[in-house]
Amino acid sequence: MSQEAREKPLPFVYQFTAGAIAGVSEILTMYPLDVVKTRLMLQVGSGADQYKSIADAFRRIVKEEGTLYRGILPPVLVEAPKRAIKFAANAEYGNFYLNLFNLQKMNQSVSVLTGISAGITEAFIVSTPELLKIRLQAKENAGRYSGMSDVIRQIRATEGSIAFFNGLEATIWRHALWNGGYFGSIFYIKDILPKPETKQGNLLVNFIAGAIGGTIGTTLNTPADVVKTRIQAHLPSHGPKPYTTFIPGAVYIMKNEGFMALYKGYVPKVLRLGPGGGILLVVYDQVTTFMKKHFI
Repeated sequence: MSQEAREKPLPFVYQFTAGAIAGVSEILTMYPLDVVKTRLMLQVGSGADQYKSIADAFRRIVKEEGTLYRGILPPVLVEAPKRAIKFAANAEYGNFYLNLFNLQKMNQSVSVLTGISAGITEAFIVSTPELLKIRLQAKENAGRYSGMSDVIRQIRATEGSIAFFNGLEATIWRHALWNGGYFGSIFYIKDILPKPETKQGNLLVNFIAGAIGGTIGTTLNTPADVVKTRIQAHLPSHGPKPYTTFIPGAVYIMKNEGFMALYKGYVPKVLRLGPGGGILLVVYDQVTTFMKKHFI
Protein backbone atom coordinates (compact mmCIF):
# COMPACT_ATOMS: atom_id res chain seq x y z
CA MET A 1 0.00 0.00 0.00
CA SER A 2 1.32 3.43 -0.86
CA GLN A 3 2.08 5.39 2.31
CA GLU A 4 1.93 8.62 0.31
CA ALA A 5 -1.77 7.99 -0.33
CA ARG A 6 -2.48 8.82 3.28
CA GLU A 7 -2.13 12.12 5.06
CA LYS A 8 1.19 12.14 6.89
CA PRO A 9 0.48 11.57 10.60
CA LEU A 10 1.47 14.25 13.09
CA PRO A 11 4.56 13.20 15.09
CA PHE A 12 3.73 11.55 18.42
CA VAL A 13 5.13 14.39 20.55
CA TYR A 14 2.81 16.91 18.88
CA GLN A 15 -0.23 14.66 19.27
CA PHE A 16 0.71 14.10 22.92
CA THR A 17 1.04 17.84 23.57
CA ALA A 18 -2.24 18.67 21.83
CA GLY A 19 -4.07 15.99 23.80
CA ALA A 20 -2.61 17.32 27.05
CA ILE A 21 -3.78 20.86 26.33
CA ALA A 22 -7.24 19.62 25.36
CA GLY A 23 -7.52 17.50 28.51
CA VAL A 24 -6.56 20.22 30.95
CA SER A 25 -8.95 22.65 29.22
CA GLU A 26 -11.82 20.17 29.60
CA ILE A 27 -11.18 19.19 33.22
CA LEU A 28 -10.86 22.78 34.46
CA THR A 29 -14.15 23.65 32.76
CA MET A 30 -16.23 20.60 33.68
CA TYR A 31 -14.75 19.26 36.93
CA PRO A 32 -17.59 20.24 39.34
CA LEU A 33 -19.90 17.86 37.47
CA ASP A 34 -17.35 15.09 38.03
CA VAL A 35 -17.53 15.62 41.81
CA VAL A 36 -21.34 15.43 41.76
CA LYS A 37 -21.21 12.34 39.52
CA THR A 38 -18.93 10.53 41.96
CA ARG A 39 -21.10 11.41 44.96
CA LEU A 40 -24.24 10.09 43.24
CA MET A 41 -22.51 6.88 42.12
CA LEU A 42 -21.50 6.11 45.70
CA GLN A 43 -25.01 6.56 47.13
CA VAL A 44 -26.63 3.32 48.28
CA GLY A 45 -30.18 3.14 49.63
CA SER A 46 -32.15 6.20 50.71
CA GLY A 47 -32.19 8.58 53.63
CA ALA A 48 -32.31 12.20 54.68
CA ASP A 49 -28.58 12.63 54.10
CA GLN A 50 -28.75 11.46 50.47
CA TYR A 51 -28.60 13.90 47.58
CA LYS A 52 -32.01 14.26 45.96
CA SER A 53 -30.87 15.76 42.65
CA ILE A 54 -27.93 17.33 40.85
CA ALA A 55 -28.99 20.77 42.06
CA ASP A 56 -29.29 19.50 45.64
CA ALA A 57 -25.82 17.97 45.41
CA PHE A 58 -24.31 21.22 44.12
CA ARG A 59 -26.05 23.26 46.82
CA ARG A 60 -25.11 21.00 49.72
CA ILE A 61 -21.50 20.45 48.67
CA VAL A 62 -20.91 24.20 48.45
CA LYS A 63 -22.77 24.83 51.73
CA GLU A 64 -21.19 22.00 53.74
CA GLU A 65 -17.70 21.79 52.21
CA GLY A 66 -17.18 25.12 50.50
CA THR A 67 -15.81 23.89 47.17
CA LEU A 68 -16.75 21.91 44.09
CA TYR A 69 -13.11 21.39 43.19
CA ARG A 70 -12.34 18.89 45.96
CA GLY A 71 -9.85 16.26 44.76
CA ILE A 72 -8.95 18.12 41.57
CA LEU A 73 -5.16 17.87 41.99
CA PRO A 74 -4.89 14.16 41.04
CA PRO A 75 -7.00 14.54 37.87
CA VAL A 76 -5.19 17.74 36.86
CA LEU A 77 -1.83 16.03 37.34
CA VAL A 78 -2.97 13.03 35.32
CA GLU A 79 -5.26 14.80 32.85
CA ALA A 80 -2.41 16.00 30.67
CA PRO A 81 -0.89 12.53 30.14
CA LYS A 82 -4.35 10.89 30.22
CA ARG A 83 -5.85 12.92 27.38
CA ALA A 84 -2.50 13.05 25.66
CA ILE A 85 -2.40 9.26 25.63
CA LYS A 86 -6.07 9.13 24.56
CA PHE A 87 -5.46 11.08 21.36
CA ALA A 88 -1.84 10.14 20.69
CA ALA A 89 -2.47 6.42 21.23
CA ASN A 90 -5.61 6.63 19.11
CA ALA A 91 -3.59 8.13 16.26
CA GLU A 92 -0.76 5.61 16.66
CA TYR A 93 -3.12 2.63 16.85
CA GLY A 94 -5.00 4.01 13.85
CA ASN A 95 -1.85 4.03 11.75
CA PHE A 96 -0.94 0.55 13.05
CA TYR A 97 -4.31 -0.95 12.08
CA LEU A 98 -4.30 0.73 8.68
CA ASN A 99 -0.98 -0.98 7.97
CA LEU A 100 -2.09 -4.26 9.54
CA PHE A 101 -5.26 -4.48 7.45
CA ASN A 102 -3.67 -2.89 4.36
CA LEU A 103 -6.20 -0.06 4.24
CA GLN A 104 -5.87 3.30 2.53
CA LYS A 105 -8.12 5.13 4.97
CA MET A 106 -9.99 4.70 8.23
CA ASN A 107 -13.39 2.98 8.34
CA GLN A 108 -16.00 2.54 11.06
CA SER A 109 -14.76 -0.82 12.36
CA VAL A 110 -11.14 0.29 12.54
CA SER A 111 -12.19 3.52 14.30
CA VAL A 112 -13.91 1.51 17.04
CA LEU A 113 -11.00 -0.95 17.34
CA THR A 114 -8.54 1.93 17.49
CA GLY A 115 -10.54 3.65 20.23
CA ILE A 116 -10.78 0.48 22.31
CA SER A 117 -7.04 -0.12 22.03
CA ALA A 118 -6.27 3.46 23.04
CA GLY A 119 -8.69 3.14 25.97
CA ILE A 120 -6.98 0.04 27.31
CA THR A 121 -3.62 1.80 27.13
CA GLU A 122 -5.05 4.87 28.85
CA ALA A 123 -6.57 2.80 31.68
CA PHE A 124 -3.19 1.55 32.90
CA ILE A 125 -2.01 5.15 33.27
CA VAL A 126 -5.07 6.64 34.99
CA SER A 127 -6.23 3.86 37.33
CA THR A 128 -4.17 4.86 40.38
CA PRO A 129 -4.79 8.64 40.06
CA GLU A 130 -8.49 7.80 39.65
CA LEU A 131 -8.40 5.91 42.95
CA LEU A 132 -6.78 8.89 44.70
CA LYS A 133 -9.38 11.22 43.21
CA ILE A 134 -12.28 8.99 44.31
CA ARG A 135 -10.95 8.81 47.87
CA LEU A 136 -10.76 12.62 48.00
CA GLN A 137 -14.18 13.13 46.41
CA ALA A 138 -16.15 10.61 48.52
CA LYS A 139 -18.56 12.32 50.90
CA GLU A 140 -17.66 10.09 53.84
CA ASN A 141 -14.00 11.03 53.46
CA ALA A 142 -14.51 14.77 53.97
CA GLY A 143 -11.94 15.66 56.62
CA ARG A 144 -10.26 12.24 56.49
CA TYR A 145 -7.39 13.34 54.27
CA SER A 146 -5.38 16.56 54.28
CA GLY A 147 -4.47 16.20 50.62
CA MET A 148 -3.22 13.86 47.93
CA SER A 149 0.03 13.00 49.72
CA ASP A 150 -1.96 12.06 52.83
CA VAL A 151 -4.22 9.78 50.76
CA ILE A 152 -1.14 8.00 49.42
CA ARG A 153 0.35 7.69 52.90
CA GLN A 154 -2.82 6.31 54.48
CA ILE A 155 -3.50 3.82 51.69
CA ARG A 156 0.06 2.48 51.86
CA ALA A 157 -0.09 2.23 55.67
CA THR A 158 -3.53 0.61 56.03
CA GLU A 159 -4.06 -1.30 52.78
CA GLY A 160 -0.63 -1.90 51.29
CA SER A 161 0.85 -0.76 47.99
CA ILE A 162 -1.20 -3.29 46.00
CA ALA A 163 -4.31 -1.26 46.91
CA PHE A 164 -3.20 1.46 44.50
CA PHE A 165 -4.26 -0.92 41.72
CA ASN A 166 -7.76 -1.57 43.08
CA GLY A 167 -10.29 -1.23 40.28
CA LEU A 168 -7.77 -1.55 37.43
CA GLU A 169 -9.78 -4.21 35.59
CA ALA A 170 -12.98 -2.14 35.84
CA THR A 171 -11.02 0.92 34.72
CA ILE A 172 -9.94 -0.97 31.59
CA TRP A 173 -13.61 -1.71 30.83
CA ARG A 174 -14.53 1.93 31.47
CA HIS A 175 -11.94 3.40 29.14
CA ALA A 176 -12.20 0.77 26.41
CA LEU A 177 -15.97 1.28 26.19
CA TRP A 178 -15.80 5.08 26.29
CA ASN A 179 -12.99 5.46 23.77
CA GLY A 180 -14.49 2.89 21.42
CA GLY A 181 -17.84 4.66 21.52
CA TYR A 182 -16.30 8.14 21.33
CA PHE A 183 -13.88 7.71 18.44
CA GLY A 184 -16.16 5.32 16.56
CA SER A 185 -19.03 7.80 16.79
CA ILE A 186 -16.86 10.75 15.78
CA PHE A 187 -15.82 8.94 12.59
CA TYR A 188 -19.42 8.12 11.68
CA ILE A 189 -20.88 11.53 12.53
CA LYS A 190 -18.21 13.51 10.69
CA ASP A 191 -18.66 11.18 7.72
CA ILE A 192 -22.42 11.83 7.43
CA LEU A 193 -22.41 15.57 8.21
CA PRO A 194 -21.93 18.06 5.35
CA LYS A 195 -18.28 18.90 4.87
CA PRO A 196 -17.62 22.35 6.41
CA GLU A 197 -16.37 25.08 4.11
CA THR A 198 -15.32 27.59 6.76
CA LYS A 199 -13.22 27.56 9.93
CA GLN A 200 -16.34 28.26 12.00
CA GLY A 201 -18.14 25.42 10.27
CA ASN A 202 -15.30 23.05 11.05
CA LEU A 203 -15.40 24.07 14.73
CA LEU A 204 -19.13 23.41 14.84
CA VAL A 205 -18.83 19.99 13.18
CA ASN A 206 -16.06 19.00 15.58
CA PHE A 207 -18.06 20.14 18.60
CA ILE A 208 -21.21 18.31 17.45
CA ALA A 209 -19.29 15.12 16.65
CA GLY A 210 -17.35 15.27 19.92
CA ALA A 211 -20.45 15.99 22.01
CA ILE A 212 -22.43 13.14 20.45
CA GLY A 213 -19.42 10.85 20.75
CA GLY A 214 -19.00 11.81 24.40
CA THR A 215 -22.67 11.09 25.06
CA ILE A 216 -22.51 7.67 23.39
CA GLY A 217 -19.27 6.78 25.16
CA THR A 218 -20.80 7.80 28.50
CA THR A 219 -23.92 5.72 27.90
CA LEU A 220 -21.78 2.68 27.12
CA ASN A 221 -19.34 2.98 30.01
CA THR A 222 -21.36 4.29 32.97
CA PRO A 223 -22.01 0.81 34.47
CA ALA A 224 -18.26 0.12 34.43
CA ASP A 225 -17.67 3.54 35.96
CA VAL A 226 -20.14 2.87 38.80
CA VAL A 227 -18.47 -0.46 39.60
CA LYS A 228 -14.97 1.04 39.34
CA THR A 229 -15.90 3.95 41.59
CA ARG A 230 -17.32 1.70 44.30
CA ILE A 231 -14.33 -0.65 44.19
CA GLN A 232 -11.92 2.26 44.53
CA ALA A 233 -13.94 3.95 47.31
CA HIS A 234 -13.97 0.79 49.45
CA LEU A 235 -12.11 1.17 52.76
CA PRO A 236 -10.94 -1.62 55.10
CA SER A 237 -13.46 -0.36 57.67
CA HIS A 238 -16.28 -1.28 55.27
CA GLY A 239 -15.57 -4.98 55.75
CA PRO A 240 -14.89 -7.62 53.06
CA LYS A 241 -15.10 -6.47 49.46
CA PRO A 242 -18.30 -7.82 47.82
CA TYR A 243 -16.58 -7.74 44.40
CA THR A 244 -13.27 -6.68 42.88
CA THR A 245 -13.97 -6.79 39.12
CA PHE A 246 -16.53 -5.40 36.69
CA ILE A 247 -18.85 -8.28 35.74
CA PRO A 248 -19.35 -9.64 39.30
CA GLY A 249 -19.75 -6.06 40.50
CA ALA A 250 -22.41 -5.25 37.92
CA VAL A 251 -24.31 -8.44 38.78
CA TYR A 252 -24.10 -7.67 42.51
CA ILE A 253 -25.38 -4.11 42.09
CA MET A 254 -28.25 -5.18 39.81
CA LYS A 255 -29.27 -7.91 42.25
CA ASN A 256 -29.25 -5.63 45.30
CA GLU A 257 -30.23 -2.24 43.88
CA GLY A 258 -31.75 -2.86 40.46
CA PHE A 259 -30.48 -2.25 36.93
CA MET A 260 -30.79 1.53 37.09
CA ALA A 261 -28.28 1.64 39.95
CA LEU A 262 -25.66 0.96 37.27
CA TYR A 263 -26.55 4.39 35.86
CA LYS A 264 -26.29 6.38 39.07
CA GLY A 265 -24.54 9.65 38.32
CA TYR A 266 -25.32 9.33 34.60
CA VAL A 267 -26.92 12.76 34.22
CA PRO A 268 -24.07 14.85 35.66
CA LYS A 269 -21.60 12.59 33.87
CA VAL A 270 -23.24 13.04 30.48
CA LEU A 271 -23.63 16.77 31.13
CA ARG A 272 -19.88 16.83 31.63
CA LEU A 273 -18.65 14.39 28.99
CA GLY A 274 -21.19 15.29 26.29
CA PRO A 275 -20.08 18.90 25.87
CA GLY A 276 -16.73 17.90 27.36
CA GLY A 277 -16.21 15.52 24.45
CA GLY A 278 -16.92 18.43 22.12
CA ILE A 279 -14.45 20.65 23.95
CA LEU A 280 -11.79 17.93 23.75
CA LEU A 281 -12.14 17.48 20.00
CA VAL A 282 -12.33 21.21 19.23
CA VAL A 283 -9.27 22.10 21.32
CA TYR A 284 -7.30 19.09 20.05
CA ASP A 285 -8.10 19.93 16.43
CA GLN A 286 -7.24 23.61 16.88
CA VAL A 287 -3.94 22.85 18.59
CA THR A 288 -2.89 20.25 16.01
CA THR A 289 -3.85 22.62 13.18
CA PHE A 290 -1.71 25.34 14.78
CA MET A 291 1.21 22.92 15.15
CA LYS A 292 0.98 21.76 11.54
CA LYS A 293 1.00 25.37 10.38
CA HIS A 294 3.86 26.64 12.53
CA PHE A 295 6.06 23.68 13.49
CA ILE A 296 5.78 20.96 10.83
